[in-house]
Amino acid sequence: MSTSTDLSGSTALVTGATSGIGRAVAQRLAERGARVVLHGRDEARGEAVVKEIARQGGAARFVAADLSDAEDTLRLASEAGAVDILVNNAGVYELMPTVRTDAAAFDRHIAVNTRAPFLLVGALAPAMARRGHGAIITIGSSAARNTAPIGAAYAASKAGVETLTRYWATEFGGSGVRVNAVSPGPVRTEGISAVFGDGPDALAPLDRVNARGRVGEPEEIADVVAFLAGPESAYVNGAILYADGGEVSTLPG
Repeated sequence: MSTSTDLSGSTALVTGATSGIGRAVAQRLAERGARVVLHGRDEARGEAVVKEIARQGGAARFVAADLSDAEDTLRLASEAGAVDILVNNAGVYELMPTVRTDAAAFDRHIAVNTRAPFLLVGALAPAMARRGHGAIITIGSSAARNTAPIGAAYAASKAGVETLTRYWATEFGGSGVRVNAVSPGPVRTEGISAVFGDGPDALAPLDRVNARGRVGEPEEIADVVAFLAGPESAYVNGAILYADGGEVSTLPG
């Protein structure tokens, strides 16, 4: 584990922290000294990540919540307590064409990917502002700017939260709270494997959508989030940082 302690004394809430990018982010912030509040829906998976962080010398606890439910989202904010770093990572990822996306599916994307971050920022950012410091990082997506024949509801939800990021940066920046987003391209996670399959060549088409010639790894996104959470990015506010390997093509349909 890294010996960096530049986040020592801070508390971070990471949503969707039981797998993929969220798990990697939680581990990276713990490595850098933050006490991490892990969010997810599955208690067993959450406690497994808590134990893993503890084995590596970090401090973490788990709070379960359903972010598709507004009241449960606000309960998560309350149980998280005084938070210095908020990472809005949890997301619904259903890549379907518009004609196969019903109202319930559309609403689910907006509720989890857009409304939940909105509610968490509204609940937690004012206390950060009163303390005079804080960092909010939201995980967006390259789908917000690169079109494809599938995934319109997902893309709309991510475009919305990236726009909110710029508004929040203006709203809270003068009080010492920095608000930024990371916009990844395809990343090797359980979610993307559920869509494209988990065979040895299942993600090969995605390797061709960026200049690096490969999909990203969760740890690479976590490094960008840790940068935005730490003192090295003190003058970065309202930014959407692209972590997509230099995308040159849209996702395959």
